[in-house]
Amino acid sequence: MAGDDATKTHNQNEKEIIDHNSPLYLHASDYPKQMHVNEVLTDKNYNDWEQEMMNFLFAKNKTGFVDGSIKRPETESEKYLPWMRCDAMIKGWLTTAMEKEIRNSVKYAKTATEIWQDLKERFGKESAPKAYELKQAMNNTRQDDTTVSAYYTRLRVLWDEMETILPTPRCSCNGCSCGLAKKLTELKEKERTYEFLMGLDDQFSVIKTQILAMKPTPKLSTVYYLVAEDEQQRMITASKKPACEVAAFQASLQGRKRHRFHRVLQPLWKERARS
Repeated sequence: MAGDDATKTHNQNEKEIIDHNSPLYLHASDYPKQMHVNEVLTDKNYNDWEQEMMNFLFAKNKTGFVDGSIKRPETESEKYLPWMRCDAMIKGWLTTAMEKEIRNSVKYAKTATEIWQDLKERFGKESAPKAYELKQAMNNTRQDDTTVSAYYTRLRVLWDEMETILPTPRCSCNGCSCGLAKKLTELKEKERTYEFLMGLDDQFSVIKTQILAMKPTPKLSTVYYLVAEDEQQRMITASKKPACEVAAFQASLQGRKRHRFHRVLQPLWKERARS
């Protein structure tokens, strides 16, 4: 009887531990060899892979297993086995999303945290050649007769990739009373604004001059809105232009016809008048 009560209590406790909101919860459809990113990890795509995988783990409430914030419980703890099951599942998700050579290099890792830290140590360090390549790509990116939206999107991709390699430094002081973080963010925003304006086609020279004359310099989102509005106005004007040109041509044609009409008939009228 006492044993039955103990088993019942244990089952109740486990249900309380593994509710749907707990990071220890695993859905019945979860299994280790699931591919949850668009591309497997190679030695060239770590930043994109890491972002996709972290987004997936966040959605599954499992980021604590890779960043180390969810520690392994003591063996005697009721949470030990659920934790081990989740960690094994996440190790399967990570290794399934790697190319074979990388998978073999981490197969002896004991926890998902060890795998994550090993990958970050190998592939997540600041890459000077990659940063240089991205900076060069930004400088060479031009609108080249594409829409403002398409041009801005190309730049946005480069900016986001650069942020993963060279993230904006964050202030470490308590409460950040020095305002350093805000100043650095504003500086990066202004730099991106200038990069965006530099690559615009010559037809936007007037709006560029107007924007650069504004004090203080508007935010990038505002600048994009102003340039896009200017583009929209140009498109509206261009769509009306053919109709105006047709009307002007027809008016000119009618004028020429009247001129020829009078030039031919006027001598006849004068002749009749004399006779």
